[in-house]
Amino acid sequence: MSLHTESVVAIYPGSFDPLTNGHLDLIERGRRLVGKLVVSVLNNEAKHPLFNVEERMEMLREAVVGMDNVEIDGFDGLLAEYAARRGASVILRGIRAISDYEYELQMALMNRRLRPDIETMFLLAGEGNSFLSSRLVKEVARLGGNVSGLVPAAVERRLAARFSENKV
Repeated sequence: MSLHTESVVAIYPGSFDPLTNGHLDLIERGRRLVGKLVVSVLNNEAKHPLFNVEERMEMLREAVVGMDNVEIDGFDGLLAEYAARRGASVILRGIRAISDYEYELQMALMNRRLRPDIETMFLLAGEGNSFLSSRLVKEVARLGGNVSGLVPAAVERRLAARFSENKV
């Protein structure tokens, strides 16, 4: 199903630390619903990211090659204000479980209060990705577990390299 509307710009924000196949699934599905999907990496040093913003943006760019209507960007500050600056009318968010919904609902309502002209659109995680989180992937990789099939191959290599650096 394609509801492709050329004039609609959507923002898909996140930390993407690291990018997972669940994120990629949402990017692929979300981009079919809008004219332009801006995948925006949040710069939030309070989360103590494993990869810096530029590294995360590079991983995303590698993963979305060939997705013509997807752009990679970074931001900090209020999402609603960033979305308005980018001319977006939609914020795309993924929902894996009820706990995600509770948090995302609060965020969506606050964003609506700040920018009533910007809608939040929720997409449910694909059933194969409903358990997947960046936090869980990092923990498995840090402990030497197999994360193939959970992240793109390039991300898997970067995780292995990063955790082998930390052991030296």
